[in-house]
Amino acid sequence: MNQSRTQVAIVGGGPAGLLLSHLLHLAGVESIVVERQTRAYVLSRVRAGVLEWGTVGILRDAGLADRMDREGKIHDGTAITWGGGKRLFLDIKQHTGRHFMAYGQTLMQEDLDSAIDRWGGTIVEEAENVMPHDIETDTPWVSYTKDGEEYRIDCDFVAGCDGYHGVSRTVIPAGVLREYERVYPFGWLGILSETPPLPELIYCNSPRGFALASMRNPMLSRYYLQVSLEDDIDEWPDDRFWDEISRRYPDDIAADIVTGPSVEKSIAPIRSYVAEPMRHGRLFLAGDAAHIVPPTGAKGLNLAVSDVYYLSRALIEYYATGGWGLLDGYSDTALHRVWNAVRFSWWLTTTLHRFPDQGEFGQRIQESELDYLSTSDAYMAAAAEQYAGLPL
Repeated sequence: MNQSRTQVAIVGGGPAGLLLSHLLHLAGVESIVVERQTRAYVLSRVRAGVLEWGTVGILRDAGLADRMDREGKIHDGTAITWGGGKRLFLDIKQHTGRHFMAYGQTLMQEDLDSAIDRWGGTIVEEAENVMPHDIETDTPWVSYTKDGEEYRIDCDFVAGCDGYHGVSRTVIPAGVLREYERVYPFGWLGILSETPPLPELIYCNSPRGFALASMRNPMLSRYYLQVSLEDDIDEWPDDRFWDEISRRYPDDIAADIVTGPSVEKSIAPIRSYVAEPMRHGRLFLAGDAAHIVPPTGAKGLNLAVSDVYYLSRALIEYYATGGWGLLDGYSDTALHRVWNAVRFSWWLTTTLHRFPDQGEFGQRIQESELDYLSTSDAYMAAAAEQYAGLPL
């Protein structure tokens, strides 16, 4: 078996794993990242595109913001429409003094890859059979195979950043791990089109179902429709998609949507999921390995970044002083922010989507909720605070 040693073994080479590696490097802490996919595959996944202002600050402080500040689009708020034409603008800047930024996760991944390449970090791609071991001891290690050979990384700590379907969470004993889940009875059909997006993110509550107009850059639009989980992607040619989204939005908004051929199209299930605790022994979970939120609230990537912020700070303290205070408190600290985001994402999802059993009564309750939101400064301020992201 090929054997190596590092201070922190990071399982997963997505944004959480790479950002953790980079932040640790800036403080002189060594790490090795192990990823089961190729870099090209990771970059091909179309994911989130809204960054909280706290996330923007973390990336700037880490020297990762040059392209983000050039190409990202800063927004003061987001719009919601309902009831055939009613609308509100959730003014994040007015109520919180902050903004948010539209900047695709793929671009952030590219920025992280480039940064780690520059300082010579180790990212093992196409690693098979990855598994953490002995996490309840002082000598944890990670095994994997690559090109038919077996490898072992001895380390002080293991960071599980390998997503919802990763292996890291599975090594926490069943008697310790607590899982909370809500599966929603619909999915999101999303497309990318190389067309000018609408100037703002616009959520839509419609009797026909939820819709969202978003963006990735000035010539790349991202649109979503609520669809049945039984739908097949082949049942949604581009013409049907554009026709349906125009039916859900009010006429004046629909008229401004620039249509064109899709360059990516997929249907994703929607769920809320939290695993507790996020630390067991010397294993620490971060990002989707520990929690999933509906994309309605744009919290998934931002929670991964806040997890990594807390975890990197704790590990850096340990190597600087030998102190365990932040490491011992990591799970509780991260979960406090996670559950706030889960609650907000659940609220926004249940307010904006059509549920199978809601009927006309449920639709009117949703519309009344949005009517109240649009007329109450206090309610608007609370929603804006949650959308902007709670302070780290």
